[in-house]
Amino acid sequence: MALSRRELFRFGAAGSAAVLAGTAAAGSARFPAPRRLGDPFSLGVASGDPAPDGVVLWTRLAPDPLAPDGIGGMPLQPVTVDYEVADDEYFRRVVARGSAVATRALGHSVHPEVHGLTPDRWYFYRFRAGSAVSPVGRTRTAPAPGQALARLRFAFASCQSWSSGYYTAYEHMSREDLDLVVHLGDYIYERAWLRGRAGVTMGPHFRDEAVDLPGYRLRYALYKSEQPLRAAHAAFPWLVTMDDHEVDNNWAGDAPGIGLDIWRLPALFRGRRAAAFQAMYEHQPLRLAQLPSAAGIRLHRRFRFGDLAEITMLDTRQYRTPQACGGAVVSGCAERFSPDRTILGAAQRDWLIDGLTHSPARWQVLGNQVGMSQNDSDPGPRVAVSTDAWDGYVADRNAVLGAAAARGAGNLVVITGDRHENQAADLRRDYSDPGSPVVAAEFTGTSITSNGDGVDLSDKGRGLLAANPDVKFFNAQRGYVRVELDHRLWRNDFRVVPYVRYPGAPIRTRASYIVQDGIPGVTEAWSSGDSPAPPSAPDAVSRADAEPGPR
Repeated sequence: MALSRRELFRFGAAGSAAVLAGTAAAGSARFPAPRRLGDPFSLGVASGDPAPDGVVLWTRLAPDPLAPDGIGGMPLQPVTVDYEVADDEYFRRVVARGSAVATRALGHSVHPEVHGLTPDRWYFYRFRAGSAVSPVGRTRTAPAPGQALARLRFAFASCQSWSSGYYTAYEHMSREDLDLVVHLGDYIYERAWLRGRAGVTMGPHFRDEAVDLPGYRLRYALYKSEQPLRAAHAAFPWLVTMDDHEVDNNWAGDAPGIGLDIWRLPALFRGRRAAAFQAMYEHQPLRLAQLPSAAGIRLHRRFRFGDLAEITMLDTRQYRTPQACGGAVVSGCAERFSPDRTILGAAQRDWLIDGLTHSPARWQVLGNQVGMSQNDSDPGPRVAVSTDAWDGYVADRNAVLGAAAARGAGNLVVITGDRHENQAADLRRDYSDPGSPVVAAEFTGTSITSNGDGVDLSDKGRGLLAANPDVKFFNAQRGYVRVELDHRLWRNDFRVVPYVRYPGAPIRTRASYIVQDGIPGVTEAWSSGDSPAPPSAPDAVSRADAEPGPR
């Protein structure tokens, strides 16, 4: 049973898009679920993009989520999905009800946007399809604009290659006292870079690289089949963006990433990228405004949390020019200083700088994918940096940090993923000028799993600390970052697990750094010693592949 052209015409273009995107129901028409649907909520539930009056909810109907065709075991027909939002987890006080249509066009995902809620409070939600009822999720609305907010607590994470290890970090995160989670990209990997799960082999449909819609859908389904990840989604609202592995390793704008294959042809890469964008929308709590179009997917957006903080989510992939000097770690690359090179695109850069200049919030937070601070890998007089990071786009970095300096508040904090390392660093207005002032702080969070177990302080870390006096802390274990901020202080806790090759790892705070109101830059508050060693591997379990994964 498909939506008829006449039914869609009643809603006009905007209404039709909303129905097909799973954000609205098609009038009074209902589309029944198949009688033998099984468990359609195998991928869990999620919420995101909190506003003062509501949030976007998400689920995808997939009774057979790893079916090779990527359709999740669903029939051709649309299905009406009902949702409820309540003050309490037992749904005795329901405050909002509605329905959305799950269609095959978007993998039977739904993204209902709930409005009319009270600012700055917790709610509970659930879905129903036929007789099946989803797990209960918990979400929170943002404070009202200008509302006095005493405290905000959130975690940020990135880089969660399924094949590289277990999602133990998410088990711990889901138990934290947080208001939201920020994910900075590499939510999926287009292929398995490291086989790091002891005793686990990859299924036949996950060994090859994802290049089309079924392939990307299967990657999201595999990742969301993990209970720790589903638990973290159900516990808090999320803000999400993407980095490179949601599409292709080190892709840039219209240019494919690293590799030599047929998908480097421009027309084929555009189709691949469009499939990746659609799969991302189908599997994340994103609003209708983020529905992909021929022009791409708009992921840069702002979120205000009362008078305390504004979080600006960036997109450093979709609008950038290709990497200078091959995109590797290089020295002597004059091209990276070209004023024509951009990591944000002119429109996003101007939008960002305008926000930095005019926001009344005490803290400006940039949700950023690749490293902004200079990371010189050469201990000598030369400067060797990765041109995939902001080091390869110096003009944009100087423009953004120059705007922060002109604003003068000193409360710009950049949160970053990608590097698979924890770092705390001062950000200078212009790294080519030794006397340039510190204007902001950057906290880089390590990966959830990518690159395997990791170590506390590697030889690379020792070299970076020696060559970069603005980098104050380095750690290369797995985990996430927990943040607490008030009007006087930003506290950043690097939460790490000693291993991901096996499940069940404990977690601890490896170090805490702070930023003080009005004083740009990072200060160490506390640091612990070495981590416990991982358990020994059973003799029957093969060792992990030695090849490290890319960032």
